[in-house]
Amino acid sequence: MINILVLCTGNSCRSQMAHGYLNHFLDNRSFKVYSAGIETHGLNPGAVAIMKEDGIDISKHTSNHVDEYQNVSFDYIITVCDHANENCPYIPSKNAKRLHHNFFDPSKVEGTDLEKHTAFLKAREEIKSYFKDFTETTLTA
Repeated sequence: MINILVLCTGNSCRSQMAHGYLNHFLDNRSFKVYSAGIETHGLNPGAVAIMKEDGIDISKHTSNHVDEYQNVSFDYIITVCDHANENCPYIPSKNAKRLHHNFFDPSKVEGTDLEKHTAFLKAREEIKSYFKDFTETTLTA
């Protein structure tokens, strides 16, 4: 079993979307996907809604703190925001491959409902593209 951790600041938006896409693209192969934050902010309703538009239900996900996974040996640790990458606590996974990509944060956008929706759509498409490529190139190589 290959364990993958997606790490963000609050485990509410970008890491949750990445978790949803990884589960979708890996389609029950020999992988276990975890997502966590260096803080917990609860699930962002905008992230849930934008993923649902693409046919992926993340509504049952929980916002978890990275410390909850101290006993998991990760093969990949992927930070999805600069703040988490710079402030990530020590994660005792000796051989974990660490990757980083700073995705656009739609939760910071203020404005009309349309502007917010557009921001979540932008983030979703960035995350979807990155993790589709990750699963097709890195995990199948």
